[in-house]
Amino acid sequence: MPQRLPDYLKRPIINTETTKNVRRILKNRCLNTVCENARCPNKNECYTKNTATFLIMGNVCTRNCRYCNISCERPQPLDENEPKHIAQAVKDLGLKYAVITSVTRDDLKDGGAEHFKNCIEEIRKLTPEVKIEILTPDFKGDANALNTIIFSKPDVFNHNIEAVRAVFKTARPQGDYERSLNVLKYIKANSDITTKSGLMVGLGETTKQIEETLYDLKNSGCDIVTIGQYIQPSKEHLEVSKFYTPEDFEELQKLAEKVGIKHYQINPLVRSSYRAAEMV
Repeated sequence: MPQRLPDYLKRPIINTETTKNVRRILKNRCLNTVCENARCPNKNECYTKNTATFLIMGNVCTRNCRYCNISCERPQPLDENEPKHIAQAVKDLGLKYAVITSVTRDDLKDGGAEHFKNCIEEIRKLTPEVKIEILTPDFKGDANALNTIIFSKPDVFNHNIEAVRAVFKTARPQGDYERSLNVLKYIKANSDITTKSGLMVGLGETTKQIEETLYDLKNSGCDIVTIGQYIQPSKEHLEVSKFYTPEDFEELQKLAEKVGIKHYQINPLVRSSYRAAEMV
């Protein structure tokens, strides 16, 4: 069984007309969210604010990251209508700031970059005033895919490093630490898009290794950093090596400031898209 959570990591179940409406809109548009599929602890809070993080290109992944609740299976073909459904849901929810993430699709030639672009374009057709943040996979570092993303001009480009270098291969066996840094560097070097990345703690890292990762992100031109506590989704996933206390997270905030990270969210329940609009 997953380890017992400290009280400060527990969130109440909230069921209001607003949360029901969000679920209804998502269901009617046949949309996935990372809130549901990744078992985000902040789901109910976000739903009460009439928002959600859209998960595109299906709900199964071509990679098997050992911390993630999303299944690794053979994916279905892309839904060509999904960008339009995303755009309509953004309008239905009355969002001013939309966050779109995806599963990793290594089976696609461009990793799904064109699909991201289509989603952005459809949102801007219906609601041009909406700010858009995308949280993408690494696209295997392919420059053509990254150029497609740059051409689509999201307001914020997020690609998570997820773990420090020392535990990266354990947590993300099909990923590459340097490649993830290079993705952030490429976007920053070739556009004026705000860049963002995040990592989890509790996977066996040391404070020194967290500091090194923060320096790596800063040197990659990363504008915004998020850090939150890893929570084991099931007994099949990596165990939590340490539950960082709220006081530990205050020290990590000081560490980020020491490194020179100007914009950050660092708290136990912080996730990549948590209160994303407030950071921009």
